[in-house]
Amino acid sequence: MISIVLVESQWASHVGAVARSMANFGFSDLVLINPLCDAKELDAVKRAKHALPILKKAKVKDASYLKKFDTLVGTTSRVGTDFNIPRSPLSAEDLASVFLPLDKKKQHIGLLFGREGEGLHNDEIALCDFVVTIPSSVKYPALNLSHAVAVVLYELFKASSRKKVGESITPIGRAEKNRLLALISQVIDTAGFSTLEKKETQKKVWKRLIGKSFLSKREAFALFGFFRKMK
Repeated sequence: MISIVLVESQWASHVGAVARSMANFGFSDLVLINPLCDAKELDAVKRAKHALPILKKAKVKDASYLKKFDTLVGTTSRVGTDFNIPRSPLSAEDLASVFLPLDKKKQHIGLLFGREGEGLHNDEIALCDFVVTIPSSVKYPALNLSHAVAVVLYELFKASSRKKVGESITPIGRAEKNRLLALISQVIDTAGFSTLEKKETQKKVWKRLIGKSFLSKREAFALFGFFRKMK
């Protein structure tokens, strides 16, 4: 299941517009993390139109809920260079291609969208397996929240309508991913890196690689074996 997750939304009208975009492209699970508005107020209802059932069923959670997703994908207009690993993004179109072969019924995936004014903070980006951006003008790259949601969901919807080749894979879940990353971290800690900063860079790189790869259980077991040998 793919959930649309909004962090500290300020305007009820924006939440309603997001619900409408979700309905347009066949998504139904909306999660609000520490919202700063009442998503049930009239402005939200008016903007949601026929997506009112999505709005009514929206879950209100705190930030700890983000750790429950098997895969958490952040969205950002502030992209990094090759040296800013956490903010090195895929495009929305690339994300759709990555999602295409997945059996999403067996994975709980969160698409995380930030605040209207500030986007996602660095600590929230750090929780994500990887990030996605929407190509836009360098003069004004930040999209309106509901517009950003609509573009990403459109790309996913468009990709899902293509003919799928081969069987869907079942990627590893959050618990297996965390165990693998913990093992890799242990190997990195015992390797001959000269500084703590270089070790942390390695850990960030491996987290992004594992997050973007959607490893099957068989692939993950092979990596477990490899890194145990390294250890």
